[in-house]
Amino acid sequence: MVNGTHPPFQVLRRRILPFRQYQGHIKPQVDEDERVGICMTKNVKSSSSKDDLAWSEVGQLGLRYARIPLALLLVEAFYWFLTQPSDTLAPLQVTEAWLWNEITNFLYSDGEYVASTLSTHNGWQTRIDFYHPKFPGNFDTVGLYVSDECAGVHEMIFLSTLIAMTEGVPQKVKVKSILVMCSIIYVLNIMRLVMFYPIARNDCIANPNQAECLSGMWDWHTSVYEWGFLLVLVTMWVVWFWRVGGPARTLDASSAGPDKWRIQVRTTWEQKHILLIIGAIVLMIFALQNVTSNEEAMAAKETLDYCYFSELVSSECGQAQNRWDDAIGYAWSLSALGIVVLGATSMVIQRPDEDGNWPTKAIKNASQDLDSKTATTSRHKQKKSGSWKKKSHEEE
Repeated sequence: MVNGTHPPFQVLRRRILPFRQYQGHIKPQVDEDERVGICMTKNVKSSSSKDDLAWSEVGQLGLRYARIPLALLLVEAFYWFLTQPSDTLAPLQVTEAWLWNEITNFLYSDGEYVASTLSTHNGWQTRIDFYHPKFPGNFDTVGLYVSDECAGVHEMIFLSTLIAMTEGVPQKVKVKSILVMCSIIYVLNIMRLVMFYPIARNDCIANPNQAECLSGMWDWHTSVYEWGFLLVLVTMWVVWFWRVGGPARTLDASSAGPDKWRIQVRTTWEQKHILLIIGAIVLMIFALQNVTSNEEAMAAKETLDYCYFSELVSSECGQAQNRWDDAIGYAWSLSALGIVVLGATSMVIQRPDEDGNWPTKAIKNASQDLDSKTATTSRHKQKKSGSWKKKSHEEE
């Protein structure tokens, strides 16, 4: 209202509804401040919606980081089935026992006595007998043996799985690193075994001919077995991870997208694949035969059933129990090997090419291109072979 009079209708229309003509449409005009506020609001909404993760992306991210512990669980299960029978890794156990005995004698034997001797355990040269005049017992000896769990294979598999599941690292670097790491673990395991004798000797010199003097050796074994080796393995992997540029490689692999590889059923079979499948089936047959028709296992089972029925407790019953447990363990071990060979042969890991195409798509596209070329090239358009000039001369 101006000077008590109402403004004309055109003024109200221009103040309240400021419209303008724009490309054939009527759009409201907005002040500059309002336009800036609207743009800021739109930018805030768009940025927040872009940063938010969908539930599918959250699931993919969780699977990306959860596959390492899942792989470790699968490897642990495979190792448990593999080492069910006693002395599963006997060749490796024999070599470690021999090195353990030789190094111990080289370091701690003198002219008066031999520090250790090598003998058999369950038919394998894996038993070590320590000797010192201050050791407890009538013969001043302490008997130990290298089991499959003491061979260090468990630790090798654990660290190899961590290295193999690390993203962004080239395959050749992983293979070389696994070989080096397994060699280091082998040496560290030998050093762990060699430390048994000096710990027991020093404690028994301080407290001679007492069974308690061996507690320090067992404490060393327990601490290394339960958490010491695990700490060493994790430290080795962390150092390796930083040495190969793991953080940057993993970040690049994460930003590249989830489709870096996939597992598919094998479609092309060669002779070696058929032979591997046959070998896996043979392993499973041997596993079944070991608990159904093996003579020694069946005799042990009969003895064990008689011991249970008669409620007998004797050394013969104990030996039968061990023999039957080994038969079941060998069956589990052979079955696990057969399943792993069968799965690794029948499945294949596929990776996209430089253009992002999967192998199946590339093969399908190639076949489609070939079909299209053969379809477009008709018979009358094909280039004729031979010389038409030569043919014309022959006719003349």
